[in-house]
Amino acid sequence: MAAPLQFFFLFTLTLFSSSFSEQSHIELPSNNNNPNPNPLQKLSNLHFYYHDIRDNENPTIVQIVDTPKNVPNGFGSTLVMDDAMTEGPELSSKHVGRAQGLFGLASLQDLGMFMLTNFAFTEGAYAGSTLSMLGRNPISEQNRELPIVGGTGVFRFATGYAIANSVNSVSTPQHFVVEYNVTVWHG
Repeated sequence: MAAPLQFFFLFTLTLFSSSFSEQSHIELPSNNNNPNPNPLQKLSNLHFYYHDIRDNENPTIVQIVDTPKNVPNGFGSTLVMDDAMTEGPELSSKHVGRAQGLFGLASLQDLGMFMLTNFAFTEGAYAGSTLSMLGRNPISEQNRELPIVGGTGVFRFATGYAIANSVNSVSTPQHFVVEYNVTVWHG
């Protein structure tokens, strides 16, 4: 009696799984040679700079949480920013948008930041669109990789990554310049 019941169960499971696989639109990565998960998406590469300005007259970053004196590496310091984004490393080069968000020192062992940044584009084909970046930024390293987790407008459904590099040759303690190379898939 148990053998026919077991056979019926296996037969039903086989029918169900084969009809599911015929109706399913799920494609496993091993069956797909296209690195883009959605062939309707576009790949874009962007390059720009942003400028943290700490002077007393026109700051673009403001500290909103101070660090207690008994913790290392400025741990806990939190700042907001509304930085100019430019085509070149000079603040006088063409402005393409604003980098707006929140960042803070979130590591007791090194200078590791958390960054929550929206790149809001105001010029060219991307005007009115945004990219959202969220991740860890080990600021003492070059070629820091941070994830792009979303976007709006042209960048709707964006996923990708940003490579950040400090531009020490033009930066000062009052004006810190960061170069960004961003690669994103988007709708």
